[in-house]
Amino acid sequence: MTWKELIGKQAPSVTLSNYDGESYTITPGKDGLPIALFFFPKAFTYGCTREACQFRDALAEREVFKDERAVVIGVSPDSVATQKSFVEKEKLTYPVLSDEKFEARDAFKVGKGMFGLADYARTTFIIDGKGVVRDVMDATINYGGHSKFVTKWLEKLQKEKGQEAPAAESK
Repeated sequence: MTWKELIGKQAPSVTLSNYDGESYTITPGKDGLPIALFFFPKAFTYGCTREACQFRDALAEREVFKDERAVVIGVSPDSVATQKSFVEKEKLTYPVLSDEKFEARDAFKVGKGMFGLADYARTTFIIDGKGVVRDVMDATINYGGHSKFVTKWLEKLQKEKGQEAPAAESK
């Protein structure tokens, strides 16, 4: 099974350590908020730092990310200590999780990147408020495209939610 087979299905739940060493459980659909779950190969590398900072900036600047309209979560195979240094240095404002045992990678069927040289492919999942995987972007080299991909999907999900609300009221 590959990540492609997860599209249209309930996203798996997984518990990992966050950058403070505390357990963090990703439970798609639990809070009714869309989740942008991005897997990145290695903290402190050029592309991964740029990608992580683009998500940080989007949370601060773009309307579709504000007012708790979505959850952004970053995951890599780096240790908790490395994640902590990365979060603090780059002032990241969202959960960054350590997947040293590849539990999340395996649950979400994320492959290896860079022709098998990296433990993780740069992969971003869009999970809707019901916990269903709606789309996935797998582009290891295109680190800059992931936050744009998420922005477009969040806009689409918010429109869908807005269209559902009036229909519910008219019943």
